[in-house]
Amino acid sequence: MNESIKLLQKINIHPTLWVVMGIAVVTAHFTQILMLFCIVFVHEMGHAVTASHFNWRIKAIQILPFGGSVETEEYGNKSMREELLVILAGPIQHLWLVGVAYLMYSFSLVSFELYQQFFYMNSAVMLFNLLPIWPLDGGKLLFLGLSLKRSFIDAHRLTILLSTAIAVLGFFYILLTEPLNLNAWIIAGFIIFTLVMEWKQRYFAFIRFLLERHYGRNSTLEMLKPIKVDQSEKIIEVLERFQRGCKHPVIVLKDGRESGALDENEILHAYFSDKLTSASIGELLYSY
Repeated sequence: MNESIKLLQKINIHPTLWVVMGIAVVTAHFTQILMLFCIVFVHEMGHAVTASHFNWRIKAIQILPFGGSVETEEYGNKSMREELLVILAGPIQHLWLVGVAYLMYSFSLVSFELYQQFFYMNSAVMLFNLLPIWPLDGGKLLFLGLSLKRSFIDAHRLTILLSTAIAVLGFFYILLTEPLNLNAWIIAGFIIFTLVMEWKQRYFAFIRFLLERHYGRNSTLEMLKPIKVDQSEKIIEVLERFQRGCKHPVIVLKDGRESGALDENEILHAYFSDKLTSASIGELLYSY
């Protein structure tokens, strides 16, 4: 019960939602906006409750006129399984929601027209969120999938670029099919703004990812994956090869032969605590 209350206290209703609700009342669309609010609320609480179950640090649960988001203080160091479950916990809520709506219609508690509106609205929100565009759930799944084979910084960068390409195609579709759809352009503007900000802050996201590991918040690493590097490589170049869900012993090579090994914690400590930001990995190895 206490955890539920804590989650509810983190809910933040964006001011624009109140404006949209006011317009909905004036234009006699209050029922539709209320249904949308309920769908988005349940979707985001699915994410939040699952994240709370795994003891994620939740900052806020944002509810917007056209969607929402759960802001956490986890930066890519939770297990891939946990993250997958947290991401899917939003879209999966739409399945039981439509089931409940159908039962209400079956027992004549709501009209067919109202059930039909809810069905299409619920489906639209679910399918929209599964688009492979950051920061939608589909974009987060894309990032997670790319992280299986690529380093954090590379997977994050590629996610933003692919999201942008897909979003641009979506914008052209809107332009051709519904150029006067104000809601579509508001959502498009939000996605553009988010992608631009994510691109500008991509290196800060990478540093936060490393800091989490440096401070020991990576107890759920699932795989041991050695990295072979030449002694001349800079420490930061080695850190840029760090991957989500993997613990990295670093094998140092000299003239193509192994000359020593370092634990990833030693490299993180050297970079963040000892401030060896421009040192090579060989300098670090031979200093021990």
